[in-house]
Amino acid sequence: QYFSGHEILGWFNDIQLSLFRLTVKRPFSTSHSSVDSKEMKKFQLLAHKWWDEEGEYAALHSMNDIRVPFIRDTLLSMSSNYHLGNPLSGIKILDVGCGGGLLSEPLGRLGASVTGIDPVEDNIRTADRHKSFDPVLAKRIQYKSSSLEEIVEESMETFDVIVASEVVEHVADLETFIKCCSQVLKPEGSLFITTINKTQLSYVLGIVVAEKIMGIVPERTHEWEKFVPPEELKRLLESNGFTVKTVNGMLYNPLSGSWSWMESTSLNYAVHAVKSGAWGQSHATDTPPETDIQQHSARAGTVP
Repeated sequence: QYFSGHEILGWFNDIQLSLFRLTVKRPFSTSHSSVDSKEMKKFQLLAHKWWDEEGEYAALHSMNDIRVPFIRDTLLSMSSNYHLGNPLSGIKILDVGCGGGLLSEPLGRLGASVTGIDPVEDNIRTADRHKSFDPVLAKRIQYKSSSLEEIVEESMETFDVIVASEVVEHVADLETFIKCCSQVLKPEGSLFITTINKTQLSYVLGIVVAEKIMGIVPERTHEWEKFVPPEELKRLLESNGFTVKTVNGMLYNPLSGSWSWMESTSLNYAVHAVKSGAWGQSHATDTPPETDIQQHSARAGTVP
């Protein structure tokens, strides 16, 4: 499909108008739930397409090439206890907004015990069906159709790690979401988040180009006003007992279909934060030697 210069100029005029209308500050929500019913309906329609590597979720499949090693290597750098072949053995991970299990499965293959939750029942059905083809994953991963708030009621300080990848830009109340993450995470536990910054560039590339022009993701997948600046995320994390350890910029190349790390956080970015506890207090300024991380990575091997 080709677009005329007239059409493209019209789109960019729409962008300027939309940016003018959108509020800069996130309105405070009085809701006690982080689940957004409108967002649930979006993902309900695509629940059967999670494992189509060439389809709507292709970019999430390829994101595993950088987000899985990021999680693995960060956790290994914080511990001397690892198992060859199963480097994350003994670690309990909560995958919030797990969708069809695209991130839960590779973490399970690394030896972790993974609980994946998602409020969309069809997503959980898809995830359950896919893991059933692998007897090892069937034992290591359990999925629940649940909100994060419901997990809090039964799992206070239960998990060693929480991952929320491409989730926080879809929640109804970010402050409630972060607070709940803190409640279910053990002291010294790690929280990993990947999301999209709230910039003019992210609006142009993340919504106009990715959704309307190139069709990398379905239209109306994202709402720019719900994108989260790293400064705001850092403030919310710190006010809920976390210490932010890492903020890395991420870049998606739609031509090659691949992700890479970059210094700028103007588009996508990844965060690692640690809940306050003995580790966070005594090692807050410690940085593991690069050679140690490389050795752990070599021993862990690559993720398929």
